[in-house]
Amino acid sequence: MRKLSVLGRALHVSELLFATLLILQALVAVAQQGGNQYNANTRFEQMGTELPTPNTYRTASGAPGKDYWQQKADYDIKAELDDANQKIIGTEVITYTNKSPDELRYLWLQLDQNLFEKSSINAMTKTGGVDAQGMSFNALQNVNAPSSVFGGISGNKEYGYKITVVKDAKTGTDLKYTINNTMMRIDIPVVLKPGQSYSFRIDWNYNITNYYGRSGMEYFAKDGNYNYFIAHWFPRMAVYDDVNGWQHKQFLGQGEFTLPFGDYKVELTVPNDHVVGATGECQNYDKVLSAEQLKRFQQAANSKTPVLIVTQAEAEAAEKGKPTGKKTWIYKATNVRDFAFTSSRKFIWDAMQTDVYNNGRKIWSMSFYSKEGNPLWGQYSTRVVEHTLRSYGNRTVQYPYPVAISCHATAGGGMEYPMISFNGGRPEPDGTYSEGTKAGMIGVIIHEVGHNFFPMIVNSDERQWSWMDEGLNTFCQYLAEQEWDRNFPSRRGEPQYIVPYMKTDKTQQVPIMSSSDNIMAFGPNAYAKPATGLNILRETVMGRELFDYAFKEYARRWAFKSPTPADFFRTMEDASGVDLDWFWKGWFYGVEPADQDLAEVEWYAADNQDPVAKKAAEKADAEAKRQTLSNIRNQTDIKQTVVEADSTMRDFYNSYDRYAVTSADKQKSEQYKSSLSEDERKLLESGMNYYVLKVKNKGGLPMPVIIKMDYEDGTNEIVRIPAEIWRLNDKEVKKTIPTKKKVTKFTLDPFYEIADIDTENNAFPREPEKPTKFQAFKQGSFRPQGQNPMQQAKQSQPAGTQTSGKN
Repeated sequence: MRKLSVLGRALHVSELLFATLLILQALVAVAQQGGNQYNANTRFEQMGTELPTPNTYRTASGAPGKDYWQQKADYDIKAELDDANQKIIGTEVITYTNKSPDELRYLWLQLDQNLFEKSSINAMTKTGGVDAQGMSFNALQNVNAPSSVFGGISGNKEYGYKITVVKDAKTGTDLKYTINNTMMRIDIPVVLKPGQSYSFRIDWNYNITNYYGRSGMEYFAKDGNYNYFIAHWFPRMAVYDDVNGWQHKQFLGQGEFTLPFGDYKVELTVPNDHVVGATGECQNYDKVLSAEQLKRFQQAANSKTPVLIVTQAEAEAAEKGKPTGKKTWIYKATNVRDFAFTSSRKFIWDAMQTDVYNNGRKIWSMSFYSKEGNPLWGQYSTRVVEHTLRSYGNRTVQYPYPVAISCHATAGGGMEYPMISFNGGRPEPDGTYSEGTKAGMIGVIIHEVGHNFFPMIVNSDERQWSWMDEGLNTFCQYLAEQEWDRNFPSRRGEPQYIVPYMKTDKTQQVPIMSSSDNIMAFGPNAYAKPATGLNILRETVMGRELFDYAFKEYARRWAFKSPTPADFFRTMEDASGVDLDWFWKGWFYGVEPADQDLAEVEWYAADNQDPVAKKAAEKADAEAKRQTLSNIRNQTDIKQTVVEADSTMRDFYNSYDRYAVTSADKQKSEQYKSSLSEDERKLLESGMNYYVLKVKNKGGLPMPVIIKMDYEDGTNEIVRIPAEIWRLNDKEVKKTIPTKKKVTKFTLDPFYEIADIDTENNAFPREPEKPTKFQAFKQGSFRPQGQNPMQQAKQSQPAGTQTSGKN
């Protein structure tokens, strides 16, 4: 501990404190200017021209401007699912309304099924080699048919759209069109002026791919049936907006979809033993359901728990039968950006219609799943759907649509569309499952149903900015998971979970603000890192109250509109009053990690000029320093010194006590104390400790500095310092912390809030890391592996007992 001396005239207590800290800050400033290279000003300057210039369409506050506009595309579709040939055959009339201030001479449409053509950009730009050590047949098939994306195609069929008709809907005149890979331009016969609409017809068909994570079919060899999950299945209008003009980036499989809102009428003809779920509300349940099923549906309309509309017994019976004809299911959906559907004779269907927000308006929560999904799906899916609507709606905007559907599609992963999602999570054939399978299923249902809010309602451009839907949605998913189960094992959201990614080589990372198709490590970059950043903003930088208000305001402003990243950044600052430009720069535009190092701690105390205490401390310090190994050994090894043996060798200093308090010392102390005011005297006698912490920013990413202080008496205290502490020097800072109690240990980031990639340098005094455990085992020892805990419990039960598949 060092003493601080305050010299000169008598000072008021506030002046005393200010003078003490001013001296320290001056020393710090000198040290900081001693050749340090830093970019603090760059990090903390406003983004300015890095963001688009505000205009009458999009304001500087992040809100839509007074002249904001967006196009409208309405669809009337008639399609048939050919179950015998696994094919979709359709015709559609699109009515496109030009709400822009521009005249349009042609229209662009998305042909996403062309992703699977052999000559597609996706196929031709795939990279990779042949493994000399051996390859699976699936991997080899992917080399032979690179357009399979994620194993999407099989056999010798041709994939992609077959466009057979493109006509003016009113006159029947053929329209000239040009197909450019996954995009199609239609040359319209007249200029489409602002405020005008134009209708045209397209007939098309395509072969359905295997389910590849977004759309397709799953085949069940045991019963010879297919489950169909049909999406990006019809030619769809591309977006024309004030940011890009026509957004006609090619579909390469990773960057998802951006679409205009519109109204849909869709007639789906399927085998008459199929059960269909789709975007929107079915208009003819009385024609497609049996009397008993319709009765159950009416019961579900007043039930707070799921009601089976199609039972497992009925689904199993349908699996074994054959269709005797066809049925047409008719759906309508208003103000949606897309339409998807699912169809199978294997489906069990349960539902409930509940007042999710206690506002008098009921919403359908539904699930479609084959028996392979039970018991998990029957127990959890529909209840999770309802919970998701409630959780997300409380944080953003209330769910505006009449229905939300979760459909069981293969073992893992998920995909979202308006009002319907395709979700994984499948138990073992014996009905057991691991805790991870259960949590994964619940998590993916929350995530995909949650996508109704981002981007189905807040309609961001996924083709360009994956993080604007995946990142924001993953953040809300994390919050909803924790509201579902207090100990839910969320994979993303907590800052410490992103640390392994932040530790990776910078050449393997790209900024969050990268185009969707250019992202490496898609899961960490587009999902986990933005979600973690929002959690850091909510918990550490802004606080829950400010963050929640601003986040909800963003959703309110941009519901049923199309925001850009700048609109999000600006709204979060505008509604919270918090300057976050430094955070957007570091977390979203950069790849540097957080790594704070508590390099040094110095301990000071104010000198109260008490000569007795001062001399006693000096004496104790000197005596302690004399306890060296040499001096300790000399006490016994040197029997007698010369001075001890001969008294004539002694003088004044052999008896002089340099630590004795003299009258001059007392007089000087009394004069000093008499010059102080009562407040100043109390301050000096308070026994306050001053700890000077040197903190280094080794990672480069500025973050708040959170310090935990453990005191001698067993208590602790948290000090939170905003990230702006780095604004003058982003390499190293010193911070003085006054405390009444003595500190035994300082710890940076004690609650793992900032994704610090190296916690080994966060404690002072330094502490060794926990040891890495290793297992010692006997030669030939064996431990059973591969069984989930439910299977192990079954195996260990006495004969005659049985473990349920449910928990």
